[in-house]
Amino acid sequence: MNKIEVKHPDRDPGFSTGAFSDGVIADGWLYVSGQAAVDFKTSTFVTGTIEEETTRTLNNVRAIVEAAGATMDDVVKCTVHLADISEFERYNVVYNSYFTGVKPARTTVQSLMANNIKVEIDCVVKLPVK
Repeated sequence: MNKIEVKHPDRDPGFSTGAFSDGVIADGWLYVSGQAAVDFKTSTFVTGTIEEETTRTLNNVRAIVEAAGATMDDVVKCTVHLADISEFERYNVVYNSYFTGVKPARTTVQSLMANNIKVEIDCVVKLPVK
């Protein structure tokens, strides 16, 4: 199997987020690693309200998806980790605004996360045939 790494287009070359790729393309699918409220230009986490962090997180997801040649309408599955599940409704309003067509399948769980982040989202994307 041929795999292709996809990086966030704003990634500072010196910014290391760990032993994983932002995204990997394999057999017509894009697998996006868990994204958070990170400013890739400054290599820092940007914490805030659940709405602010969800917006920044989904903007990061979208940047990786678009760098691979797809759109958010091509996302078929998301897994979401929330630090506080009581913020689900507020997060969900923002999340919903990023998907205009058929909504992706989704799992949302409460998780203990590093760096005081409130949300982390990964996804699977079916790449359009070119």
